[in-house]
Amino acid sequence: MALKPLSSLPEIPLTIKRALLSVSDKTGIAQLANALHQQGVELISTGGTSKTISEAGIPVKDVSEITGFEECLDGRVKTLHPFIHGGILARTSHKSDKEEIEKLGITPIELVVVNLYPFKNKIDEGNVNTATATEFIDIGGPTMVRAAAKNFAHVTILSSPNQYKKFIEELNGRNGISFSMRKSLAKDAFNHTADYDSAIANYFNDLSNDEPAKQFNLTFPLSQELRYGENPHQKGAVYGQQDSIIDCFHGKQLSYNNFIDVDAALNIISSFNKDEATCAIIKHTIPCGVGTAPDLEDAYRKAFSTDTVSPFGGIVVVNKPLDLKTASAIDEIFTEIIIAPKFDKDALELLTQKKNRRLIRIKKPLDKKNRTSFRSIFGGILTQDADLGSIDISELKVVTEREPTKDELDDLLFAWKVVRHVKSNAIVYAKNGRTLGIGSGQTSRVDSSEIAVDKAKKERLDLKGSAIASDAFFPFSDGIEAASKAGATAIIQPGGSIRDEEVIAKANEFGMTMIFTGKRHFKH
Repeated sequence: MALKPLSSLPEIPLTIKRALLSVSDKTGIAQLANALHQQGVELISTGGTSKTISEAGIPVKDVSEITGFEECLDGRVKTLHPFIHGGILARTSHKSDKEEIEKLGITPIELVVVNLYPFKNKIDEGNVNTATATEFIDIGGPTMVRAAAKNFAHVTILSSPNQYKKFIEELNGRNGISFSMRKSLAKDAFNHTADYDSAIANYFNDLSNDEPAKQFNLTFPLSQELRYGENPHQKGAVYGQQDSIIDCFHGKQLSYNNFIDVDAALNIISSFNKDEATCAIIKHTIPCGVGTAPDLEDAYRKAFSTDTVSPFGGIVVVNKPLDLKTASAIDEIFTEIIIAPKFDKDALELLTQKKNRRLIRIKKPLDKKNRTSFRSIFGGILTQDADLGSIDISELKVVTEREPTKDELDDLLFAWKVVRHVKSNAIVYAKNGRTLGIGSGQTSRVDSSEIAVDKAKKERLDLKGSAIASDAFFPFSDGIEAASKAGATAIIQPGGSIRDEEVIAKANEFGMTMIFTGKRHFKH
């Protein structure tokens, strides 16, 4: 028998006569059950859900009464029975299905209310063994959710407590549940099971230690729709759980470009510990100045002095509570976004006077372990371990005749923290806990160096005695000669060029000290 396409079915509201409720998250389930009972709906339930409904004084039948079979295997098997799934999957608009379920004694179920065991929550607790984790893999739940969603033309599926309110409003309208609502709820249900299965698959991918995993699974809920993407003619949206990391509590909604810049700001500030106050100023994802000092205002002044032009309309991020003095300094120019772990009350009173300026509170630092970065490309995505972690001094190798002084070593390590966040080819000049010149994104390392030096000259910053960091090796000795002429006395770079010996000899010729890290920090 040929089936009619769903698009040809009349949008007849569905009358709920019989409902199956079996939920892990029991939020609002008693209220939902009561609303159904008031409409004369027969309620079927399982275990704890049945107990919750009964304790609310609402009549409910246990699934075992319907199936004639007690749940078994510690509750692993409860609803996997033809009397349940036949009732959910029956296409009651088809004569053959109606005749068959009548013959088998199966009664249709028009509403399924199911949410799943909290697998994600359990594994996020950490230190959970495999036996415990696998007990939180739901079997009957996803089966019922998918069955009801597949048969949305004849069944309504509720897979989240967030859906109950709107459903009850439509139920109480006494016109039945509309086709459009059932279709929308089916979409939500399939997204829910896809996310659930992805979490389980990724957990087992981690257990297997396959490198790389044979399948890359990624699901994120919609966080918010954006007015547009990078440009006004591009649609944009952000997915994930950004609100667990930041709180944009003042100003306009963050834009697509804002989110990218905030991500860059959070990454660079996470490279610095909280022993000393640190400030970074970001423009188009690139740091245009970074400063560290005992006092936060001094740290900001150091960062700002690197480039006094670019910070206009940029982002300022700090790693200490933002005080009034620092806020007043930042407020001297237009700053679009200010990010801090906390804001002092008097600083807030000043900064909130500008209605459109975004103020962001860091709720928790970025996770520096087990992070994967990915980027969309033609036909798929690229993945890699995020470039995180700090350099261990024991990994450094002094390759020149002269060892760095303590001050030079401090400057080199500071510059190395910054350079990894600068677009390749990246060059950073630094001294005394501040950047003096930053050159980025050039096709030639020499060009990046010249830009860094030119910026320092424009700001009248003295490069004498400075340290220079390069994200990748110097391919020729001319880069070392240019750094020496600019005033640098210390160099930090990965090493690994076929001309390393030539480069080292040039550094020795100018009495410079040079460290190889053995680690490259390309940022494309």
